[in-house]
Amino acid sequence: MAFEFTLLDHPGDGNARLGRIVTPHGTIDTPAFAPVGTQGTVKALDPRDLHDLGVQILLSNTYHLYLRPGADLVAAMGGLHRFMAWDGPILTDSGGFQLFSLAARRRVDEEGVTFRSHIDGSLHRFTPEMVMRVQEQLGADIIMCLDECSEPLDRTYNEASLRRTHAWAARCQAAQTRSDQALFGIVQGGVFADLRQESARFLRALDFAGYAVGGLSVGESKQAMYEVLDVTAPLLPRHKPRYLMGVGAPDDLVEGVARGIDLFDCVLPTRLARNAAVFTRQGRLNLRNARFSTDPGPIEASCDCYCCSHFSRAYLRHLFRAEELLGYRLATIHNVRFLLHLMDDIRAAISDGCLAQFRASFLACYRSFGEQPELS
Repeated sequence: MAFEFTLLDHPGDGNARLGRIVTPHGTIDTPAFAPVGTQGTVKALDPRDLHDLGVQILLSNTYHLYLRPGADLVAAMGGLHRFMAWDGPILTDSGGFQLFSLAARRRVDEEGVTFRSHIDGSLHRFTPEMVMRVQEQLGADIIMCLDECSEPLDRTYNEASLRRTHAWAARCQAAQTRSDQALFGIVQGGVFADLRQESARFLRALDFAGYAVGGLSVGESKQAMYEVLDVTAPLLPRHKPRYLMGVGAPDDLVEGVARGIDLFDCVLPTRLARNAAVFTRQGRLNLRNARFSTDPGPIEASCDCYCCSHFSRAYLRHLFRAEELLGYRLATIHNVRFLLHLMDDIRAAISDGCLAQFRASFLACYRSFGEQPELS
């Protein structure tokens, strides 16, 4: 089955869209959130959990899987879907953000990136052609061009970086050999509106299957991120999916959808869960807080996840204080389900033509408790 994106009719609510992505491994109703399975697993969850939670698509990481266990091995095992026993859609990123994070361990030139493994210090090189070959071996449904993610506030570097990102995008497109994988281009340009507009126009001319907005949520303010989306999203093709990379805070999902974004991914729900922080409609809670020691209630009474249906805040606090693995698993179940339920509600609000009201109500409640986990 070929990749296909369809915009669905709805009453209309600003720039927000309802859509459906069809892939060889299933359909995705958009707007959608993809949990991150960096190394072929969403931490603390198995594929059955993912199905039960309502996950439509997950993301895995090209850089990490290339280093360990290796793309050759994954291909020999039948591809990433079979290797990790997940039969739904998968998106693999190009590794650009991970290379950005290596800092002193990498050297960028016009042809690609030379870097040392964070695992053993061994020397490696990524070029657009190499990254395409690795992603084709992994076999994800959606794959990404190699891009250069740079410091968002450094204009001089962003200008040079943008030229490389655009050249690499064209080379990735030329190197693609599998017709069953949808290749997305990645818009870069830091916080600079003119660079973002230039990038969107350049990549639009290459006619990718979809378009991602990268290089955000890497140190700039939330307002700066929203301003980038305001100028970028309208320039992307209306009939192609729009993907905001690495963004998953609840308020950012609502704001991103309102600006026309269709797909999101982030490690936030799993990373927070490992640190005893959980989402609620009123903000984040730190389950290590002493005030939960005798609290008989669930994390959130309105949540339908397995954790909230069976366990109290008091029990969860005990698990984290005792460093029991079940605590990490239950908190992860809740956080992932919270974001997926939020996306369900967002799609319903768009369908009913009332996203503006939903957005105002949600943000007024969520932000009243701030954006950081409570401290013990």
